[in-house]
Order: sequence, then structure tokens, then C-alpha cells
Amino acid sequence: MRRRKQRQREGSTAMKPEDAYRWLINAAAASYDAFDIHVVSAILALALADARIGNGTILEGTGLDKSSFSNLAIDMFPDIHAALDIEAGDAEVVVDDEEQSIRDILTMFASGAGPLERSLVAMIARRCKWPHHLWQDLGLRNRGELSTLMKRHFSRLADRNRQDMKWKKFLYRMVCGSEGFVLCTAPVCSECDDFKICFGAEDGESRLAWARNAPATAA
Repeated sequence: MRRRKQRQREGSTAMKPEDAYRWLINAAAASYDAFDIHVVSAILALALADARIGNGTILEGTGLDKSSFSNLAIDMFPDIHAALDIEAGDAEVVVDDEEQSIRDILTMFASGAGPLERSLVAMIARRCKWPHHLWQDLGLRNRGELSTLMKRHFSRLADRNRQDMKWKKFLYRMVCGSEGFVLCTAPVCSECDDFKICFGAEDGESRLAWARNAPATAA
């Protein structure tokens, strides 16, 4: 009980994304896969940090409605789910047509239909609206972790991205194709003037300042 109260106090004072990440990781359910815990913790950490400085709410930052967020917190972070519920608030999450289209594509190609996949669909689609590389706006360490995430939970979609297009570009291209639009007029990608924009390196720093003792994950 004392440890649980301490965790809740830490959560109420955490401001930086890396602090929020540690708080979540330390309270994660042992029954969950370490990589999945890492991914969800990273996304929630960014949303929590943004909310603490007035950039929306955790629900707005993740795209999850209150019920879905609460269920995710109970499943993956049972010791601090009450504190997370308080942090999340009750703001309504508005999903526009573009975001819904991304959700539809991800749902169509999801490797499973469980609660985690449904949550990932909402969170990935929402974080696509942020301006950086998708792996950065998910709080991941590098693009390799995003590829691992896609192969694990959206394997058929990963198989379609054989040319290794940037994931945000690829998702929007899938949306345009499904809705009958032509995103690019070049006959093949290699002949397109925007080749480097779609396929160039996705270098950069993670939005989380990773601590030395942060758990390692597969790339």
C-alpha cells in the first residue's frame, strides 16, 4: 500500500516525458510483454508531459476515449490506474475524417482485434497528426522500434511497405488509395522528384531523453 501511494505521488509531480516514462514503466504489469509496455509507456509519457504544460489533455494526446484509456490503464498499469484516470480528465476526444481514415486502415490490417490493438490503432492515428517523424511522436528511440511495432501488431501492413517508405507517408498513401485519390503521379517511386521526402533517412533525436537504466528493447 505504501509503495502504491508513493507511485501515485510520483505520478502527480512528474513533468518531464522521461520522468513520466519511468513512472509508467515502474508500475507496469509484469504479465505484459516488455516491448508493448515500452511502446505504450512512451506514448503516454509524451501525452502526459504535453498535458502538464497545457498542450491538450492525455485523452487528446492519445486519441483514446475515457473508457478505453481507463481500461488500458487498469490492464497495463494497475497500481497507478487511479492516478492516471485523474490525470486524463474527461475531455471528449474528437476524431476528424482524416484521422478516422488512418484508424480504418490500421484496423483493417491489424494482426489482432484485442484491446491492445484497438488502443494502438487510436494512438498511432492520433500521433500521426503531430509534426515530427512518427517514431518521434510516439516517443520511441528510433525508427527501428516503429518498424518492430508495425511488424508485431500490423504485420500485413508492414509486408505492404516493402520499399520501407516513411511510415506516416505510407499510411497516408494507403488512405488516399483506399479513397480513390492519386497521391503521386510518378509511375514508380524511384522516378518521383519527392523520393527523398518519402524514403529518406528518418534521423533525429527521440522526444524522450532516455536514461541509462531504461529497459532495452528489440530494434
